[in-house]
Amino acid sequence: MADQSECPSLSEGILPPELHAWMLLLAATGAVEQELRSVVKERLDVSHDEFLVLCLLGARPAEGVRMTKIAELLGRPKTRLTYQIACLQHAGLVTRKSVCGDKRGVEVALTEKGRRLLTEASGALAVTVREALTRFMGADQREALCALLPDLAAEAKPE
Repeated sequence: MADQSECPSLSEGILPPELHAWMLLLAATGAVEQELRSVVKERLDVSHDEFLVLCLLGARPAEGVRMTKIAELLGRPKTRLTYQIACLQHAGLVTRKSVCGDKRGVEVALTEKGRRLLTEASGALAVTVREALTRFMGADQREALCALLPDLAAEAKPE
């Protein structure tokens, strides 16, 4: 676990609390992503960015999502997303179809295979996220995060 007492600007630094909180959030996110990469590759055999697309679609499993919305939510250029969607489609994890009434619109949805694979892997992925956050954050930060993520609170262990 990172020692938050050594984190720059924690107490007497020049950053306002909002910027400091953002830096801690970025660091925590980076720690989680680093841990997730190998588990995602092992369990799903997709890239990290493709995994993010699957997660976004998994949040709306019964419906498709327009590619422009996916690009917006993930902060990715649409051209890069087109390649990722093509890879996921080739693997049989997503479908892609034109949006009725909008010849430029494309909607992406999980296939049954994609839904099953994501469901089977989600437990191990959740454990990976929980463990990465637990190792990275101090008790106060975990408590604040648990207030935002109630399921994490039930499984967070005190130091």
